[in-house]
This record gives sequence, C-alpha cells and structure tokens, in this order.
Amino acid sequence: MTRLINGESVQKTWCVAKPNADETKLKDNIEFGCSKVNCSPIDRGGSCYEPDNYIAQASVVMNLYYQAAGGGSWDCDFGGTGLITSTDPSYGTCHYV
Repeated sequence: MTRLINGESVQKTWCVAKPNADETKLKDNIEFGCSKVNCSPIDRGGSCYEPDNYIAQASVVMNLYYQAAGGGSWDCDFGGTGLITSTDPSYGTCHYV
C-alpha cells in the first residue's frame, strides 16, 4: 500500500510491538499511548479488543500513536519495543489506520 506525501508516493508503514517485547513494557506503552490517542478500539467490545493480550493491544495503541505523531521511526521506538512494518497488521474486525 502506498500513500502520497507532498506529491510523492511513499510506502505505507505501521508500528507494532516486537514479538519478544517484555509484558511490563507493553503495559507501559499502552498507558503512554492511551494518554495521547483515543484507545477505544481496545476497550471491551471495541474492534481490536480481541485477542485480549498485551502484545495485540499494545500493537494497536503503538500504531495509533505512531500514525498520529507523524510516522517517523522515532515515533515507533517505545524503548526499543516497537517494530515498523510495511505489511498491514489488520485482522478480522481490527483495521489498522
């Protein structure tokens, strides 16, 4: 997927949690991200609530923050727990922006 930025075609990217990320750090990422962006997709009944685990929900929040902050590599660092991907991580009813 590509998008236009200043008239140039740029590969769309998303930010997700690294598979080996520490659960405590993922909890911190969720807390930080939800203080900056709307986290309703991971609320009970939200489109990204399932699966109800830290790596899935942190990935949603980290990406919401990453996109809102401008999508720079530094916006996906999260203390070394973030990973930028060009593969859309959307699944089921959970659609990543």
